[in-house]
Amino acid sequence: MSDADTQPLLPELALPRDAQSGVWPAQRLKAALARGEIQTIEPLDSQQVQPASIDLRLGPVAYEIAASFLPGPQLTVQDKLPLVTQRKISLENGAVLKTGHVYLVPLMETLQLRKRSSGVANPKSSTGRLDVFCRVITDYGVEFDQIPERYTGPLWLEIAPRSFHVKVRQGSRLSQLRLKTGTPPSSNAFIRRLDEEVRIVRDEDGPANVKDGAIALSVDISASGGSDLIGYKARKVSEEIDIDKIGHYDVDTFWERVYRPREGGLILHPDEFHILATKEKVAVPDYLAADMVAYNTMVGEFRVHYAGFFDPGFGYTDGIAEGSKIVLEVRAHEVPFMVEHGQIVGRVTVERLTHPTDAPYGGAIGSNYHRQSLTLGKQFKR
Repeated sequence: MSDADTQPLLPELALPRDAQSGVWPAQRLKAALARGEIQTIEPLDSQQVQPASIDLRLGPVAYEIAASFLPGPQLTVQDKLPLVTQRKISLENGAVLKTGHVYLVPLMETLQLRKRSSGVANPKSSTGRLDVFCRVITDYGVEFDQIPERYTGPLWLEIAPRSFHVKVRQGSRLSQLRLKTGTPPSSNAFIRRLDEEVRIVRDEDGPANVKDGAIALSVDISASGGSDLIGYKARKVSEEIDIDKIGHYDVDTFWERVYRPREGGLILHPDEFHILATKEKVAVPDYLAADMVAYNTMVGEFRVHYAGFFDPGFGYTDGIAEGSKIVLEVRAHEVPFMVEHGQIVGRVTVERLTHPTDAPYGGAIGSNYHRQSLTLGKQFKR
């Protein structure tokens, strides 16, 4: 991609002189746009820069591919793409991506990172809650969703809808990128100290469970909110969901309501997708960023949580740490598995920002899941 095809944005903003190790807040991301570390082929959309991440936009074309792949240390994505491409699809006027198929889309954003700068990508919350499996791929990449230090080049998004057909278009935002300088600390002692300082995870039953530099979260199947409703299960439907619509679809068309079991736990069957919630509440102050580990084989035979980023300000209202439950996107693996109330389903890691964000998560910046409890994706009526 030539210099003429990209454009630095927001030139009036400068890189902070005292940058230190940590995740980049909104103002640092805007400075990176100004300096050309993040480049775009189209001007930035409004609200694309989040409290500690930037949304990534689909480009004008998608490739349906025969199989997922990583390019490996010697090849670019473009080098390998002809080997697996089945057809090319224009996204300029929108297109439906079908369940059971895998697609690869070049993103509008490219990177030119500097020394000590690296990143990690994750699906956006609204993407995960639709059971759309997304992973970012880089040239010469050997891992999904990982942006190596000093990476220069394009970004690609692998998309695999699991439960619903989804309509997307050029500019749709399915994934998000978090960038950082250096390696912020994440030891058990560091996490315990942070949790004692600000109570990131709030559990009425006792202190936080810290292990391997992360805080445990457990599932709520007791309907502690005063209702018997504990979650939703995706229906098998042929209707498509436009990923960019807000408050448009009837819940019961696409979801079966799941109520508290009369006894025992909730049985998860293979190929079923559930939306559940944590027992604990989470509150992330404006100088921290959190991330939920998607899956641990020691937890159980299921995958939890596609969308892992919790932005600074999550769980806060007007500067007060009320805490918000984490919505869990759960899919069983090869065998049925029963989850019990209070069973650990994942762990949250926490990192410091280089500076407190100047745009914390919440209603003031139009966050879709501010003060959430058991909440479906933004596409559904509330």
